[in-house]
Amino acid sequence: MHRKVVPDIVSQQKIELLPAATTVRDAARNMAERHIGAVLIGESGHLRGIFTERDLLIRVVARGLDPDSTRLKDVMTADPDTVEPDDWATVALERMRTSGYRHVPVVEDGRVVGIVSLRDLYAAAKSELEEDLQQREAFIFDTGYGTG
Repeated sequence: MHRKVVPDIVSQQKIELLPAATTVRDAARNMAERHIGAVLIGESGHLRGIFTERDLLIRVVARGLDPDSTRLKDVMTADPDTVEPDDWATVALERMRTSGYRHVPVVEDGRVVGIVSLRDLYAAAKSELEEDLQQREAFIFDTGYGTG
């Protein structure tokens, strides 16, 4: 995939960092309202952690914790791996594959600028494959081969 994380994969995102003191219930509501699978935790644009659907399942539900009293700071992945805006999409994809992530924050000069998901990368790869196929078909069928 010959696309950069920003702007080819991630663009026009509204970044919202939740405070580490946010309850799991409030974070889950935020995720449901925004139809997203992860939230970023931090302050003043600086990333402190990430909380995902998987964290909710494994670190909260499976342990029997109360989502109304459990704080994100206690169940988030602190100081998560990140990618930079200039990184190729394949860098993000490989990081996800080798580490088992489905979401990776995008950070530039210590400040959060976005988050890239496996779904985002899949859509970009699909789009790139479709474009490549169209170019190949145009080359094969529009060059006059087989016309005589």
